Amino acid sequence: MESESCLLASRATAISHIGAAERGGRSCVPHLHLQSVFGDDWFALKAEAFARFFGTPTFLIAQTAIVAIWILLSVLVLTAFDIYPFILLNLAFSLQAAYAAPLILLAQTRQADRDAAHAMADAEHREALHQASEEREALAAEQTGLLVEMLQQNTQLTETVKALTARVEALKVEMHKAVVSSRTS
Repeated sequence: MESESCLLASRATAISHIGAAERGGRSCVPHLHLQSVFGDDWFALKAEAFARFFGTPTFLIAQTAIVAIWILLSVLVLTAFDIYPFILLNLAFSLQAAYAAPLILLAQTRQADRDAAHAMADAEHREALHQASEEREALAAEQTGLLVEMLQQNTQLTETVKALTARVEALKVEMHKAVVSSRTS
C-alpha cells in the first residue's frame, strides 16, 4: 500500500514535469505516467490480453461448447473419466476461476491506470485550452484598447484638419478681398 502511494506520488511528479517541459517546448522526459503498475513486460501484456479474452463472445461460446461436449460424453458413458457429479469439470471450473480472477483484476487495474493517465492528460489539455482562451481574450482587449486610442487620435487629427482647412479658407477669402481692394484702388 505504501509503495503504491509512493508510485502514485512519483507519477504525479513526473506528469507535472512533463506538462511543464511540454509547455516550454519539446519534451525529452519519458512518459512515466503511461507505464503500468505491473510493468509492460511480456507477462503483464499477455496476462492482460488473456483476461480481456475471458469476456469475449468467442470465449463464452467455446467454453459452452466444451462443457456441453464434456457432459454429453460423460452422460452417454462413452468415456468413464468423469461420472455424474462431474467432479473433474468442477475442478476445471475452479482452476479456471483461480486464474481468471487475478488476471481480470490485473486487467482492471491496468485499465484504471490508463484511464487515470488519460483523465490527467485531458485535464491538462483543458487547462491549456483555458489558458490559451484567456490569453486570446486579453490580447483582444488590448487590441480593442489600441483601436479605441487610434480612433480618438484619428478624430483629433480630423478636427485639426477641419480647423486648418477652415483657417486656410478664411485666409484665402481675406487674400482675395485684399487683392481685389488693391486693384480697385
